[in-house]
Amino acid sequence: MNTVYALWKRGLKAFIRNRTGLVFSLFFPFFFVYVFGAIFKTDFIEDPIAYMLSGMVIATVFESSLNLASSTVDDMVSGFMKEALVSPARRISVAVGQLLSAATVSTVQGVLILLIGFFVGIRFTMWTTPIFVLLAMICVGLVFSGVGLYLATIVRSGQTFQIVKTAVTMPITFLSGAYIPISMLPTSLKYIAYFNPMTYATAFFRMVVLEKTNLSSAELAQEGLAIDINGFIVTPFMSFTIIVGIGLIFLLLSTNSFIKTDFSRISRSSTDANDLWS
Repeated sequence: MNTVYALWKRGLKAFIRNRTGLVFSLFFPFFFVYVFGAIFKTDFIEDPIAYMLSGMVIATVFESSLNLASSTVDDMVSGFMKEALVSPARRISVAVGQLLSAATVSTVQGVLILLIGFFVGIRFTMWTTPIFVLLAMICVGLVFSGVGLYLATIVRSGQTFQIVKTAVTMPITFLSGAYIPISMLPTSLKYIAYFNPMTYATAFFRMVVLEKTNLSSAELAQEGLAIDINGFIVTPFMSFTIIVGIGLIFLLLSTNSFIKTDFSRISRSSTDANDLWS
């Protein structure tokens, strides 16, 4: 438990100390909110600003969770991970500490953006909504932290991971409905979006934030809060079940891969070494 807490605290401190990154992560989403909110004003979206901002929040949680992979890779090549693992700490404790740290940081970022969002259009009418919103962010943070840790144990190279991260996060985010409603995508891209786990995370989170839990499945689909796959409507609650299932799979895969990884064979590349001394 001490190992888990120490790694969790270390990740939180690193996040707080990175003030430049914190400022950009808080205000950059609002650029997308106003750009896309002005462009995609449609009849089925009652409040474009709140609709877009809820998508930005969950997209930020997603991207911040995947940053776990980047920090884990850095720990691998810098030697920190080797030092942590030669200590009496169990590998499973190190993995859990990394996961909880990333989930906490991503949730804090989402909460901060949401707090700023209260000044630009988001309103809650029920006292239970903030609780469900927080739980949803924690859940999504844990799910994609597992994905990030799994990627880290596979890639094991900081330079390679940045390429992989860009190749993964950009299409996943843009094809999730966070920026552009799924109904506005071309048919070919819609089918790709149906296989995108972030599509279901976005739909569920947006329903919670906009307090649309009392709508029927057809009304949810009409407002872009449920996913209509050729007449079959995937409700937000079904989306939540899908996300939990994906999360459990990747949490098992990531922890198992982390435990079996031979960190003694991971070394800094020549490029990374030059960057370190420059």
